[in-house]
Amino acid sequence: MNGARSLIRTLVEAGVEVCFANPGTSEMHFVSALDEIAGMRGVLGLFEGVVTGAADGYARMTDRPAATLLHCGPGLSNGLANLHNASRAGVPIVNVVGDHAIYHKRLNAPLETDIDALARTVSGWVRRSYRPQDVGADAADAVAAAQGPPGQIATLILPANVSWEDGGVPGSVRTRRPAARVPDAQVAAAATALTSGEPAVLMLGGMAQRERGLRAASRIAVATGAQVSTQTHPARLQRGVGLPAFDRLPYFVEDAVAQLTGNRHMILAGTAAPVAFFAYPDLPGSPTPQDCAVHELGAPGQDIVEALEHLADRVAPDTAPLLQAPTAPGPRAGALTTGAIADLVAAHLPEDAIVVDEAVTAGVALAAASVGAPPHDWLCVTGGAIGYGIPTAVGAAVACPGRPVINLQADGSALYTIQALWTQARENLDVTTVLLNNHSYAILEVEMNRVLARSPGDKSRDLLSLTDPDIDFVKIANGLGVAATRATTAEELAGALRFAAAEPGPHLIEAAYS
Repeated sequence: MNGARSLIRTLVEAGVEVCFANPGTSEMHFVSALDEIAGMRGVLGLFEGVVTGAADGYARMTDRPAATLLHCGPGLSNGLANLHNASRAGVPIVNVVGDHAIYHKRLNAPLETDIDALARTVSGWVRRSYRPQDVGADAADAVAAAQGPPGQIATLILPANVSWEDGGVPGSVRTRRPAARVPDAQVAAAATALTSGEPAVLMLGGMAQRERGLRAASRIAVATGAQVSTQTHPARLQRGVGLPAFDRLPYFVEDAVAQLTGNRHMILAGTAAPVAFFAYPDLPGSPTPQDCAVHELGAPGQDIVEALEHLADRVAPDTAPLLQAPTAPGPRAGALTTGAIADLVAAHLPEDAIVVDEAVTAGVALAAASVGAPPHDWLCVTGGAIGYGIPTAVGAAVACPGRPVINLQADGSALYTIQALWTQARENLDVTTVLLNNHSYAILEVEMNRVLARSPGDKSRDLLSLTDPDIDFVKIANGLGVAATRATTAEELAGALRFAAAEPGPHLIEAAYS
């Protein structure tokens, strides 16, 4: 058994069933071993950002790691943006990066790179295997490190000769350790703050944004009058009919300040204290009121859901959660607007859908319109690195083949990783991409006005617009094997959504609006 075979056998025995890959010469023995060892599904991405984004989406929906396979330092570099998003989401990924043979590195070949340094920018665990005898044990350690808790990226660097040389031994798989229990003193301190008679806000993140955590938070809010907010960009938020509905903390810091003003206590449940995405002239870096005491209920790696349920039992023992009733947006007709697109997507959202949101400027309207839609999961770009939406939809669809995936995708960010449509076609994934095309980086136009207090001029606007020439997303999608159509009216969009829901396989709907 060579090192590559021992790696794959260990990963399979540890429950890693999918490898999203963009391999090169250094990884050919890993690729060959896929033919010889059952249990590992290989999924090809045409760009490393597709590979890493897909692994992120898979982990968000399974709470288990997929493997990635990347080629040397440049391949890892191409995948870093979506690994950044995954690290901010706190999800598990086993990131395998091939490298030159150990004895070849001294020659400083063209692809020679400090992979270890690059990997540490996004990984919680990094190791390099030096002997085929070590690879299996290193792989078992990588899976254990990735699963945590908390989940994190574990990067294993595999030199080519260690991969091809004999002597590999499968590693001993470990049982995933449970999340640590939150100390009773922290639960008691949160209960004291919530029952103090002073205004309080409960900030939810991580697993607290799943059904059990949401129900406990709703009981607390009903009994104490506390405000509840979820993260601005949650890794995975369960929402819709029959679940508690809470406002997300707004993206713009002045709006977040307005939402939190007046609170004297902030209880952090699975998240850190909020900060602004960027610095702005004359605006604060944090929306938390200066006279607000911050209490940590649970840190990453702790069982925040159990802590919330214990807290609810203390302050709301006989209280039922407040659950979202069904709501249906009204009919829409005529030219498309952001509001019309939001209402139509919400009205046609299938039950048990997975929504991958990279709509950027249109995202707020889309989320608001769908709050009373059938139960669904909502995934956001946690780290702010764009180009996440289409690849993450790939991973979510691979993870949950029985569930429809709706990717709400801005036009500008789509172009970073649009190659992921090809993977959707090859794997015949049930993904509908609703591409919101306003022919610009609209969020940057907004940000220029906020940072400089003026609108873009002619030269500036050239760097923010996506026209001259216009981009034909229907042709691009068709060229990558995905059925596509363009909608310019509400009637056309409604018909396209109905067709995509009824027809198996991937679809792209270009919703053109201004």
